[in-house]
Amino acid sequence: MDRPLTAIEQLYRAHGALVFGFLRRRCGDADLAADLTQDTFVRAARAITGFTGGSETAWLLSIARNLLIDHWKRRRLDVDDGADLGSLLGSADVAHDVTTRLAVHDTLRQLGDRDRRLLTLLYVDGFSIAEVAAMSGATEGAIRTAAHRARGSFHTRFTATPDARNSRGPHATSP
Repeated sequence: MDRPLTAIEQLYRAHGALVFGFLRRRCGDADLAADLTQDTFVRAARAITGFTGGSETAWLLSIARNLLIDHWKRRRLDVDDGADLGSLLGSADVAHDVTTRLAVHDTLRQLGDRDRRLLTLLYVDGFSIAEVAAMSGATEGAIRTAAHRARGSFHTRFTATPDARNSRGPHATSP
């Protein structure tokens, strides 16, 4: 006899692959991603009565992200080292240019933690403004404004990077 699915089982079926993919992209380790995915849903099961609505995806990915950060803190590793930073540039050709990728990575490291996390959530992880707002507890307008400022700060620093200026990326200056 089949039993009805619990709320957490429904969440897992709907979002398990997404959470795993998110974690896998961030950490680059399938085993760690699987462990953290399991931990994400265990934590969600414990906190499900406190879920106030909104985006289930944003809620679950927020839990997953926090678990990954906790993992890296315990291991004293930099969480940003595993991110696919080339996607910030929006061009497959540029993303494969090692010099440009290093310049992007270096530029992100120059940003403050908030700007770096915001750009990573939006452009690496692919969250929407609304999802980032839900995760952070800020308004969409505040996230839009912060993203605009973070992009400006990134652009200013990136175009000042000699490697970026000398690469054939979209931000390169004429010789």
